[in-house]
Amino acid sequence: MKNFNVLLILISGCLVLNSCVKTEDFQLPESKYQEINIEGDITGISAVKSNFNPETEEIYVFSETNTLMEAYVVSSDEGGNFYKELVLQDKPENPTAGILLLVDDNSLFETYNFGRKIYVKLDGLALWSNNGVHQLGVRNRGDVVAIPPSRIDDHIIRTMEAAEIVPLQLEISEFNERHENLFIEVKNVQFNRNLLREQHHYTFAGEVTDEYDGERQLESCSTGASAMLSTSTFSGFKSLYLPQNSGSVKGVLSRNFYDDYFVIAVNSPDDFNFDGERCDPDFLNCGNNNDRGSIVIFEEDFTGITSQTALKEKGWTNLNVNGGKAFEPGTFDGNRYIRVSAFNTEEAPMEAWLVSPSIDLDSTSGALLSFEIMSSYDNATILSVLVTEEFTGNVLTTNWTPLDAVIPIGPTNQYGKRFEKSEIDISCLKGDIRFAFRYLGAAPDKSTTYDIDNIRVSGN
Repeated sequence: MKNFNVLLILISGCLVLNSCVKTEDFQLPESKYQEINIEGDITGISAVKSNFNPETEEIYVFSETNTLMEAYVVSSDEGGNFYKELVLQDKPENPTAGILLLVDDNSLFETYNFGRKIYVKLDGLALWSNNGVHQLGVRNRGDVVAIPPSRIDDHIIRTMEAAEIVPLQLEISEFNERHENLFIEVKNVQFNRNLLREQHHYTFAGEVTDEYDGERQLESCSTGASAMLSTSTFSGFKSLYLPQNSGSVKGVLSRNFYDDYFVIAVNSPDDFNFDGERCDPDFLNCGNNNDRGSIVIFEEDFTGITSQTALKEKGWTNLNVNGGKAFEPGTFDGNRYIRVSAFNTEEAPMEAWLVSPSIDLDSTSGALLSFEIMSSYDNATILSVLVTEEFTGNVLTTNWTPLDAVIPIGPTNQYGKRFEKSEIDISCLKGDIRFAFRYLGAAPDKSTTYDIDNIRVSGN
């Protein structure tokens, strides 16, 4: 019995200390993702997209091609701004084509991370264009839907390569349909200042008016062109405030829901590098004037103005520099105002001006300009307010000074609910002055409707 106990102790010690197996005989389990041999013909995204006929818009189904599409992942659903989709482009640097792959999985970043090279088996997949964006998925009658979980591994092959994605450098004015679904970088941009006011500093997509996506206007400091940043209301960073300075942003270029204009979607707030000074224009600055007058020098509430002729008779200059649609009188619930919109026009651009009659400030001190504006069906901030002491009679040859007016951000799919008031100190101006509302739209993507009312100049 003693000998048996000793033998048992020796065996137990062997198991604890060495497991009775030599170290060199132990092997680590194989990685789930091993580099694999691709069987079949390899093609690119551009060739895949060419199978869709934009004239017929018929869904194209791949069958018996034995073809795989090579691509790199440039989206990440980790931040919640992309949902059950992979944005793919053909090369990690200087890409020429991109496509959207619909996949029924809400944590794709864990397997198909940003920069991951993959192959997509095309047989059994369908191709269409949805809201102007080419998409791959599975046909379901008249739709193309996401690849179901049970078929993901049948169609997507993950390689061991994780490439460094170099964003394509673009100006907003250079956006083109061939850049859709590409990872881009736009430098020297900033958010429209009306999104950053002390009274209301906007978030990425956390406003009560945001449905599904929040769209925020980015402006180029170089060209003045603008584009929308689109953020999902389900993203993890929707409630963060927009950055105030200027700089660069990286993201995927896409189209808005109605295919009206380009939008940029970022993977996370880390895609912003806003460390530069803002590039706002030199607004009129009359200093700190506390001597504001209360006597009304000029007032216009558009009561009785039922036509453009009546507006002209009261001394207003109302014109479209290209001869198209101009400001028009409007009324709602008994209230009259003046309205401008590029909606339902074919003007691109549409440049309309409404210039006030001459107002003499020579004998006035503490002059203050005020007015109210309401924004509706808002898809861009395209109204500005300017003033001059030297009106030439031609809006294009006059030297105008911009005013820091509050241009409200309205709802995107309905009429606005309230007017917002601006009060601007113009006490440093003298002589005959005129102020102007300038509308610079472009149908259909920049067609916001503005209503203007209760214009007043007061002073001592």
